[in-house]
Amino acid sequence: MATSAGRITLWGVEVFVATAEEASISAAARRLDTSPATVSQQLTNLEGAIGSTLLNRGARPISLTPAGEMFLRRANAILNEADQARAELAQADLSRLTRFRLGMIEDFDADVTPRLLTRMADDLRQCQFLLETGASHRLHDLLDARALDMIVATDMGTTGEEMEIRPLLQEPFVVAVAKGVIGPGDTLRQLRRLPLIQYTTRHYMGRLVAAHLARQNIALTHRFELDSYHAIMAMVAAGAGWTILTPLGWMRAQRFRDKAEILPLPFDPLIRTIALTSRRGILGEMPAQVEAHMKGLLNEMIVGPALQEHPWLRDQLILH
Repeated sequence: MATSAGRITLWGVEVFVATAEEASISAAARRLDTSPATVSQQLTNLEGAIGSTLLNRGARPISLTPAGEMFLRRANAILNEADQARAELAQADLSRLTRFRLGMIEDFDADVTPRLLTRMADDLRQCQFLLETGASHRLHDLLDARALDMIVATDMGTTGEEMEIRPLLQEPFVVAVAKGVIGPGDTLRQLRRLPLIQYTTRHYMGRLVAAHLARQNIALTHRFELDSYHAIMAMVAAGAGWTILTPLGWMRAQRFRDKAEILPLPFDPLIRTIALTSRRGILGEMPAQVEAHMKGLLNEMIVGPALQEHPWLRDQLILH
């Protein structure tokens, strides 16, 4: 490609990194909330400014040229420096922060998340908030891809050293079953008479449960594999089977709780940790401030009510 006059812009670099990581112009456009035409034009401008072809745009999926491989390393460093510069400028006065991209697991979308955003909006009056709600594995992918600044999600134990992890809440997995189905005696034996309504193994939570059952050498009949706690709890409440979830999942399905109950797992315990994760050294004191807000809300809205209703969770449902 012939060298042409032009300037390398931060937006152009961000578009290039998104396209390189997504290997698709349309996917990069969705990630950046812009149009494919804008992505294509920014890539053309960047390649013109650099004087080299960075991407094989005719390939499917799109691939990096040797020059693109070289530039990608520099591009990531540029974006990291820009993020750090924004954070440093905002540290002395958080009201200067103009954009904050937060990812939250679905467990908090109806109660904790709105309260958190309200508190943060009071501190960050000039800030535009972008909220992404989804499964933990997807939020971790978006954080790795720099599409989010911070996430609250299940700690999957795969985060690299460049990430800062702040544990928030430890919770056990429990059994949920229709009221009156389980009587005195061997709980597992009674559960085996019913089908397991399984949370989808396409998500990390489902895989975690399936792996734990395999380690226990417990084979259970299951006909249903769903990705919605509400759908699962509706079936449990109707007596169609039983499930394994966490107290957070149980509390989300509030409308069905008068017809169902939770019990301890009738085999070795399984726990998960929900953590706040962000890129190390980028957001200054902000992760600590969000951590403090989250722990206060979790204690008020999750841990306190859950322990009042189920005192047997006291040594298992714990704020870090």
